[in-house]
Amino acid sequence: MRIRRCITLLSTLCTALAVAVPASAASASPTSPTSSADTDRHHAGSTLRAHEGAASGPAAQPLAGVAGMDVSSHQGNVNWAAAWRAGARFAIVKATEGTSYRSPKYGQQYGGSYNVGMIRGAYHFAIPSSSSGAAQANYFVDNGGGWKADGRTLPPALDIEYNPYGATCYGLSRAAMAAWIGDFSRTVHARTGRHPMIYTSTNWWRQCVGDNGSFGMNHPLWIARYSSSPGPLPAGWSAHTIWQYSDRGRFPGDQNVFNGSLDQLRKLATG
Repeated sequence: MRIRRCITLLSTLCTALAVAVPASAASASPTSPTSSADTDRHHAGSTLRAHEGAASGPAAQPLAGVAGMDVSSHQGNVNWAAAWRAGARFAIVKATEGTSYRSPKYGQQYGGSYNVGMIRGAYHFAIPSSSSGAAQANYFVDNGGGWKADGRTLPPALDIEYNPYGATCYGLSRAAMAAWIGDFSRTVHARTGRHPMIYTSTNWWRQCVGDNGSFGMNHPLWIARYSSSPGPLPAGWSAHTIWQYSDRGRFPGDQNVFNGSLDQLRKLATG
């Protein structure tokens, strides 16, 4: 009886230890998506308000430029006809994140915006700590991040911002981050013939990339700043191409404005 009781006690102790180890591991900060629900929450600017703040309430649309929007699966099935009537003339749609997530709403959003007459584009939410720039670029292009010179498709876009899973700069030095972005860019260019647009905020770029100005020559800048102006730009850019000025407003998703005329937007799409 004593032997049997000892065996029972040992079995109970082992079970408790087995449960305790995963619980401890789960409390650590994740470095990559843990579920599709996590990635559904991450979109262009989803980390911006928490880190940089913004004026409360919907922002007024800037007077100059072409109005547009960006969306992810968080918006679900978008009423594109209503967005067009409200004045949106372009849309940028989240396609992928890392190398394992493709937005389940990508088809409805990417195709739907095009079908109502908008100029559309796709973006990739970067997780530089999880895999190489080339690996994520290939996954992006393979899952919606392509381009064609039809005057209606924007260059593929790289969304690189505050890390939603851990350290702000994904554990990379400034030089390593610049190298990762360069790896992504070269791969997209080789696959599509276009350098990607870069979505970022000046504060994040200064902290994680620094004063590397090499990307400003060939990469259109999609700047994020929830304020009354785009503010100072990252090193290498003298002007922005698109400004994401608010995460709320008259269109579903985030509010954007193209820095130019509709004809110039079409030229950007044509390449």
